[in-house]
Amino acid sequence: MSRERRLGRGLEALLGRSWEEPEVAPAAEGESPFETSYEQPLDPQISRDDQGQLWLDCVAIQANPYQPRQTFEEAEIADLADSIRTHGILQPLVVRHVGEGYQLIAGERRLRAALAADWRQVPVQIREVDDRQMAELAIVENVQRKDLNAIEKAESFQRYIDQYHCTQEEVATRVNVDRSTVANLIRLLELPPDVKQMVQNGEISQGHARALLPLGDEQEQIRFAARVDMEGWSVRATEQAVQDRIHSMDGDGLRIVDENGTSRPVRKPRSEQLASLEQELRTALGTKVDLNQTVKGRGKITIHFKNQDEFARLRDLLNSGSMPIQQTG
Repeated sequence: MSRERRLGRGLEALLGRSWEEPEVAPAAEGESPFETSYEQPLDPQISRDDQGQLWLDCVAIQANPYQPRQTFEEAEIADLADSIRTHGILQPLVVRHVGEGYQLIAGERRLRAALAADWRQVPVQIREVDDRQMAELAIVENVQRKDLNAIEKAESFQRYIDQYHCTQEEVATRVNVDRSTVANLIRLLELPPDVKQMVQNGEISQGHARALLPLGDEQEQIRFAARVDMEGWSVRATEQAVQDRIHSMDGDGLRIVDENGTSRPVRKPRSEQLASLEQELRTALGTKVDLNQTVKGRGKITIHFKNQDEFARLRDLLNSGSMPIQQTG
């Protein structure tokens, strides 16, 4: 089953009809979609064409307050506007009635492109949904799209969780995505603003950004992100560099002096199994973890956090009974 088809099913479940079914034919070349005979309009801002399709004034449509997408490429909107001029809008926008006007549920790119193409009305479906359903629809429509960056996705999930006081597992269930997807995305919000901006700009990937989380220190994360971008590191190379840096920092308390009197840090001796287990925990938790074991087999796990928000995330993660599995590539 394709990603796009799953997206359609999610919206169908929330809206009660197939999301993928086109309802209006494109206008013929040189013909305005508004020059048709109408039945008596339901609302002065709405018209109905001879196929029964509703058309709504663009100026009557308010923005979706739950829209995850923060940026819209002008060139992309211009291309879509050209397509609309030629072929029309094949899939109606979805709106809800709010006060004296209408609020967009889905289709902001189409609305922006229609305005750019100088259309005064667009085809719509009107649905009665509450605020929570609006937020869920915005997530379902946008989060599974490849062209929505990871930070925008993360912010949409976090906004929903904060507004409706639910857990990551609950929001994952309501929008039909894996809980690990929600957890891994939200963890990116702990990164410093400079690194998050690099993700939004496409300079580093979501996988690279996740690999930087165990560093903990913001300046280290910024420095590593810059090297990832400049040197073209793969995700696996980034993970290895982060692991080496953490091991180097772990060895700062142990130093040797060479024949010239210069001291340098050395890595604490540790078993390969212990080091592997420590790295597995760091990757799963997305923060620095120290694992120490005595010769008798007793040990201690130390989990580092830099603020109350990260502590709360780690507490929720540990209380959930399952930790997300990192995927690289």
